[in-house]
Amino acid sequence: MMNVDFLKENGIDVDQSLDLFGDIATYNDTIGEFILGASAKLPKLEEYKNTKDMYNYAIYAHSLKSDAKYFGFTKLAELAESQEMKSKVGDIYYIYDTYDELIAEVNRLIHIIKQYLGKETPSSELENTVTAESVVVANRASYTSPTILVADDSNIVRNFVSRIFSDSYTVGVAKDGKEALEIIESNKDNNNIKAILLDLNMPQVDGFAVLDYMKENNLLQEMPVSIISGDSTKETIDKAFTYPIVDMIKKPFNDTDIKRVVEKTIYFKEMQ
Repeated sequence: MMNVDFLKENGIDVDQSLDLFGDIATYNDTIGEFILGASAKLPKLEEYKNTKDMYNYAIYAHSLKSDAKYFGFTKLAELAESQEMKSKVGDIYYIYDTYDELIAEVNRLIHIIKQYLGKETPSSELENTVTAESVVVANRASYTSPTILVADDSNIVRNFVSRIFSDSYTVGVAKDGKEALEIIESNKDNNNIKAILLDLNMPQVDGFAVLDYMKENNLLQEMPVSIISGDSTKETIDKAFTYPIVDMIKKPFNDTDIKRVVEKTIYFKEMQ
């Protein structure tokens, strides 16, 4: 189908998204990845809701919110943000009362995306995306060429950055802080990680724990870090800059924003 008016008629703010993606071709190439991300996040949301684990529930609600903003899914972004905020204060009753509405909106969007792309398109394209990223993750033991490491639980962010820099750098990816620490540990002596883009809100191990490890092991000059985060509260920003990071960029960002931050981060390393 690929009819943009179809998306707009279903409440999707495509114009906002094009400010980030730059053109409709990139948007079309990327939108199917939302299905991948949602398919991974929904079981986790269900698990953490049922176990009343509001800390991890907030992390996945935050990630869903960030993904929704990239594609102009305004209603979903609002629902996910409400879930995130309420889970952070432990309001389990609000989560239970509004959870079905959140899931219904995700499923509505998945159905719309499949209609927009055509029934067979998402599965074939998404399988290729998973395969390509899995190869990078599987080979994370030791990099042999100049590398940008992207540590973010959003497949959309990881693949967005990979598309921008894959012609000039190896782009390593980590889906959470645990994977990021494994990669950093494996590459701390080879000088190939030129810049790290680090999300703060990640499952298992968060970005601050990664920064703590790097600071304790004197790695922040050898592997300079810039923060990519959807949390722009003063408390988070102030805490982030207690570490010797290079810069901090708010999600959602566009290709110009991320190129600027990466160039600045790499320049920091070259000046050492």
